[in-house]
Amino acid sequence: MTLVGSRLPRIDGPAKVRGATAYIDDKPFAGLYGATVRTPIARGRIRGIRFLDGPDWREFVIVTSRDVPRFAVSVHAPDTSHGEAAAAAEHVDLNIVRLIHDDQPYLVRDEFRHKHEPVVLLAHPDRDIVRWAATRVQLECEPLPAVLDYRQDPEIAQIQHGMDNVLKAYTLQKGAGENAAALQAVFDEAACVVEGTYETAAQEQAYIEPQGMVAEVHFAGDKPVHVRVEGSLQCPYYVHTALKHLLNLPDDAVQVVQAPTGGAFGGKEDYPSILAGHATLLALKSKQPVKIVYDRVEDMQATTKRHPSQTRIRTALSAEGKLLALQAQVRMDGGAYVTLSPVVLSRGTIHLGGPYDITHVHIDAKVMLSNTAPNGAFRGFGAPQTIFAMERHLDVCAKQLDLDPAELRRRNLVQRGGQLATGQVIDEPIQLRQWMDATLDTLGYADKRRQHLHFNAQAVQSGKPLRRGVGLSTFMHGCGFTGSGEVWLASRVKVRVIGGGIVEVCAANTEMGQGAETVFTGICADALGLGVQDIRVAIPDTAQVPNSGPTVASRTSMVVGHLVAKACDDLVHKLEDQGLLGVAMQPAGQPVSVQAQGRGRRWPAQQLREALKKAEGLEGWSLYEPPPGVVWDDKTYKGVAYGTYAWACYAAEVEVDTTTCEVKILDFVAGQEIGRVLNRTLAEGQIAGGVVQGMGWALLEDVVRDAEGGMANANLTSYVIPTMADVPKVRVLFQEQPYGYAPFGAKGIGELPMDGPAPALLNAVAMALDVDVASAPATPEKLMALLTRGTR
Repeated sequence: MTLVGSRLPRIDGPAKVRGATAYIDDKPFAGLYGATVRTPIARGRIRGIRFLDGPDWREFVIVTSRDVPRFAVSVHAPDTSHGEAAAAAEHVDLNIVRLIHDDQPYLVRDEFRHKHEPVVLLAHPDRDIVRWAATRVQLECEPLPAVLDYRQDPEIAQIQHGMDNVLKAYTLQKGAGENAAALQAVFDEAACVVEGTYETAAQEQAYIEPQGMVAEVHFAGDKPVHVRVEGSLQCPYYVHTALKHLLNLPDDAVQVVQAPTGGAFGGKEDYPSILAGHATLLALKSKQPVKIVYDRVEDMQATTKRHPSQTRIRTALSAEGKLLALQAQVRMDGGAYVTLSPVVLSRGTIHLGGPYDITHVHIDAKVMLSNTAPNGAFRGFGAPQTIFAMERHLDVCAKQLDLDPAELRRRNLVQRGGQLATGQVIDEPIQLRQWMDATLDTLGYADKRRQHLHFNAQAVQSGKPLRRGVGLSTFMHGCGFTGSGEVWLASRVKVRVIGGGIVEVCAANTEMGQGAETVFTGICADALGLGVQDIRVAIPDTAQVPNSGPTVASRTSMVVGHLVAKACDDLVHKLEDQGLLGVAMQPAGQPVSVQAQGRGRRWPAQQLREALKKAEGLEGWSLYEPPPGVVWDDKTYKGVAYGTYAWACYAAEVEVDTTTCEVKILDFVAGQEIGRVLNRTLAEGQIAGGVVQGMGWALLEDVVRDAEGGMANANLTSYVIPTMADVPKVRVLFQEQPYGYAPFGAKGIGELPMDGPAPALLNAVAMALDVDVASAPATPEKLMALLTRGTR
């Protein structure tokens, strides 16, 4: 193995550095440009559409919901990406976006649920003209009672989903948490009971490149027979599923191609299905290619955000600081439609208990409808919200018990053989206390905590404005889909031999800045015993690559990379079966994993290359196999939620100016155990980038809502994200405990660094100011209000 664990340069790097990478709006295009007319208020009914004077409307292609059939006999069974299969429906509304729950329309028919919901689509040969024309369409709306605060139970007139606007609910119970009286008895007998309420706000993904899509429809006469969509996206088969249902076409009549994508962070997981649908509807009616690329304002107003949350926690502790019981109520804001809220809430619920062995647990969690643009996927996927609440709460508990926050955690961290909140027994070797101490020692936590307590006391006495603090968070992130999710996905990967004996990796998982292309290249090369020059990664194109599942859930390297290695084994077996490799073999060395041999390494590299040159078109395949013992019960919400976890401790040092309430981050150490590090440069970049994104959520990024629930600061001038002036050098530490059911032992990494920065930073701010900082972002305005009120 010469590449895994190295600093293999990015495969896609040179083209991006030269500016040669063509993003969707850079690609040559001859066709029409699309624009969208959107609702002006939070909730209502469309009573009329007026096309005002100015544009020559005869020049435009115009699409409304009337162009989409309300009833059709579907040729498809429902998608199984998020659950079990069912029979095809006889009467379906093609205007509904196919995802987890069929409730969100492509275009409003009558009633709408949020400001900026799409109603009319326009297309024209001139991009500027079509955008101007969209401002000359007037929607006549009848207002309806709207819900703009998810924390409040709805009035009858505000109910729009079920009987109570609850989009999804879960209950997680362990020990006495299964019985109200027994749980109360634990609290009654505890030496210390601590309660707290913690809130987190929405967050904009702020990817470099806004949403963009090009659609082209091919016809046989007037009948559409093939649709090709290309765009900035992270889950080609999600878009494929949505489009084939929108158009009611067979699978092979729909082709989705990922264009180079300038970042995603979850914001291009489900929303591209809507944009692809809009571009396709215009292309269908015009019989010309159509491109829609949002500007930054429209992108921020109309697309999904991180779910805001409120978490109420009550903990029972012994006098020595042992966590005896955890009781919590979680509310998340799902926005106007379900989108991915059920699985976001699921991960948040499971991660609330943290990496702690707590005997009794009861968590009630629900995600509520509100009349804002739907909230959806965002790096961390619900875990950052509840981890923030738990980790801030533990600092409050430590203060009440007069314990060092690190010591309180040390006494409660799960050890091998212990149980997490779902009852999952941790049977892998873990050393959380040692890993935590390594992070704290790197920061100099103990010394700085003593020094800053003294510094702050002197500053109070002398009237000087600066205060300093240190804080930490300990946490974990489950790798891959929750529970049975990976089994439902049934992911497949193939590798195939192309001209010159090159091995091409064919997977649907996308490169979106995180380094997937480079990681797949390294895994494939090392599994075969070849070099980078012998490997190519195919562009994710549903006409060319099998469905290896979405690029989400920290699964790309661990799950799909594992499938790449297994497909390489299958390819070598077929070369052997065809007699192309002869009989000479050499020791293969350590297997790639429990399930993958790395069989190609048994042959000298040159001998394997010669065999591949004679086998053009030969394919190797792999299908996901769950590790043994991964049993999860969706009804009781118990069992093995994830085959493995990445574990982490983050520590921060801050300085706060009490005159301006600006927070300066002095130092930050991110320590994590992620199995084997596949590519050290990419891994460090993933961690540092995620930490900076977490810093923004903790201290700066504040989504401001107008009176109709729309984003009032929908631009990158007034929505403030971190720059290099706001962050210190992030020191990244790795611990390596290889996982047997992953390529070379690698675990997931992408979401983990989003989970820990906010609580570590705000624990440090709370220490510095001696106030209870219970919500994120802790902007200067909010900290000033806390100091003014004297909250302690």
